[in-house]
Amino acid sequence: MSEEMFNAEKLYQVTMTIAKSMLTKGIITNKEYAVIDTKMLEKYRPILGTLLSTLP
Repeated sequence: MSEEMFNAEKLYQVTMTIAKSMLTKGIITNKEYAVIDTKMLEKYRPILGTLLSTLP
């Protein structure tokens, strides 16, 4: 995995961890979480994140 791919993966995972925390706290809805996930997948194109991407 190149450094660029690693950084994209890391940024995706951090972003989605924050989004999941917001979902758990009721700050965002499941629908909003799904939109964030879709946009972050498009932006970062993570390798592992694509495999792990699911609604909680």
